[in-house]
Amino acid sequence: MVKETKFYDLLGVQPTATEAELKKAYRKMALKYHPDKNPDDPNAAEKFKDIGRAYEALANPETRKVYDDHGEEGLSEGGRGRGHDAFDIFDMFFGGRARGQREGPKKGKDVVHQLEVSLEEMYNGSKRKLALQKNVICADCEGKGCTQEGAEKDCAACNGTGVFTQIRQMGPMIQQMRSACGQCNQTGKIIDPKFKCPTCNGKKRVREKKILEIHVEPGSRDGQKMHFYGEGDQEPNLEAGDVIIVLDEKPHKVFKRRHNDLVINLEISLTEALCGFKRPLKTLDDRTILLTSFPGDVIKDGEYKSVLNEGMPCHRDPTSKGRLIIKYTVKFPPHNFASTDSQKGIRKLLPKPDKQIIPDGAERKELIESDGSGLKEDEYEQQAHMGGQGVQCRQA
Repeated sequence: MVKETKFYDLLGVQPTATEAELKKAYRKMALKYHPDKNPDDPNAAEKFKDIGRAYEALANPETRKVYDDHGEEGLSEGGRGRGHDAFDIFDMFFGGRARGQREGPKKGKDVVHQLEVSLEEMYNGSKRKLALQKNVICADCEGKGCTQEGAEKDCAACNGTGVFTQIRQMGPMIQQMRSACGQCNQTGKIIDPKFKCPTCNGKKRVREKKILEIHVEPGSRDGQKMHFYGEGDQEPNLEAGDVIIVLDEKPHKVFKRRHNDLVINLEISLTEALCGFKRPLKTLDDRTILLTSFPGDVIKDGEYKSVLNEGMPCHRDPTSKGRLIIKYTVKFPPHNFASTDSQKGIRKLLPKPDKQIIPDGAERKELIESDGSGLKEDEYEQQAHMGGQGVQCRQA
């Protein structure tokens, strides 16, 4: 049990989620609510920060335990650690660097897109085209935003800083708050309207459509990142950022991927489990293989068997493949499926059961169906409070 589930709810997972499930959930939610993808949503930035804060707390086993035991209040009392900016977490998660750690010329923001791909595409490889809208430097004004030198001046509202700084005193504490300047859109510069570039209206950039061709290689993995360097938005005096494509594997109806192995669930009858079977199976590259079990090779319920070299191809070595793993579920026949005489005949064919010694005075009890879950804890407490009266077996 956890004290509260707010952070889990933000990521859209259950409190029992594994580390891999947390990573996948964060990737999807962070991409969905990134402010760059939701410029018209005033709540997107705050939601994005909350998602980053939730992932930071739950990704670390120590802080996750603090949160599970004491909730968000426990983290605020020192269990959280030094903390990160939500954008830094996003950058580091998607392979970038945290702010302030980048070497060389300043670089614009990277643009991250999630691309859903089928398991067939990851098996065989495919080519996809993605149409993007990106900002490019206005060619008419060469990124100046104006048609005359000196038309751009420092914003008087923020003194050219692009942000407002407010200082509040709360008792003995002094709090400094920073907010974006709406007069200059955080640029710190204002252009005289008379001299604004008519092409970009003083914004220094224009929108342009860009088609990217994405090569999904055989053996690609869920969450794999593909970088298109310098294809991000262009900003004056900045190196263009990158476009990062993150592959998102869609669930398959038949196959489940486990690293380079493919797993399927195969239901067979009791007759097939004892006497053998042949089952055709269509592969991800549109071949048909024949799964064969020979008479006498008894298959138990829940047993696993594998076929070599019929799993996923290894990335950048497609001639090598993993295994096809088959998990068997044996379907037993219904009640009274055969006459009494037939059952005697079947009993003669099957191995004899171990002989049981039944003591004198043993009581005969009828077996009834049950889901095996038993009473809940509060139900047991209620029955104990009633002195044990009326306790009944739960039936399925």
